[in-house]
Amino acid sequence: MDLSPDLELPLDRGAPWWYWLGGRPALDFVNTRRERWCRDVETLVRPDDLAEWLARAGLVAGAPLAPKTLLEAARGLREAIDSAVVAVTEGRPPPAEGLAVIDRWLPAALVPDRLTAEPDGPAILAPGAPADAVRHALGVLAHDAAEMLGTEQRERVRICASETCSARFYDRSRAGRRRWCSMTKCGNAAKARRHRARRADVAAEG
Repeated sequence: MDLSPDLELPLDRGAPWWYWLGGRPALDFVNTRRERWCRDVETLVRPDDLAEWLARAGLVAGAPLAPKTLLEAARGLREAIDSAVVAVTEGRPPPAEGLAVIDRWLPAALVPDRLTAEPDGPAILAPGAPADAVRHALGVLAHDAAEMLGTEQRERVRICASETCSARFYDRSRAGRRRWCSMTKCGNAAKARRHRARRADVAAEG
C-alpha cells in the first residue's frame, strides 16, 4: 500500500507506506525510515518490503527475493547515507565510517558488458545483467548518494523544516531556498499553524 505523506494519518510502526519526495533515489531510500524526529517509523520491516520498494522505485524488475541478511545490509547503507546527509545539512564533514559503507557498495553498481553473437552473425557488445538484482540496485543507490554527496550537488541537499517530518530532499528550485519536502503537505501545514497562532494572539489581546 503506497500512501501520500499526510502527517494527520496515524502511522503504525512498520507499516509499509512510502513516499517519493526526495527528488533523488538515494534520498527516497533514506526516507523509507519516516518521521525520525518523533514516531520513527521503519517501513523496511521484512525482506519483501525491501524488494517491493526497489521495484516501485524502478531499480529492479518485479520484486526479487531479498534475503534477511541483505535487508540488514540495506538498512546499514541507508543509515550511512543519512549520516552523511545530516552532516552536510549541518555544515559538518560526513562521518568517515558512513562514507566507507557507501564506498563499499559502489562496485555493486557496475555490470560488465557481454560479447555475444547470433548464429552466423557478427559479434555484438551488449549490456550485461547483474548477477544479483538486489545488490545491484543497492549499488545504484550508493552511486547516486556518492555523486550527490561527493560533488557540489551536496549544497542542494535539504531536510524538511517541519518539526514532525524530517524527510530528506534534493532542492531543485531555481533559488535553492526550498524548506519543505512538499508545499502541499508540510508547507501548508506550517502556514495553517502560523495562521492559528496569529488568531490566538489576536483573541488573547482582545
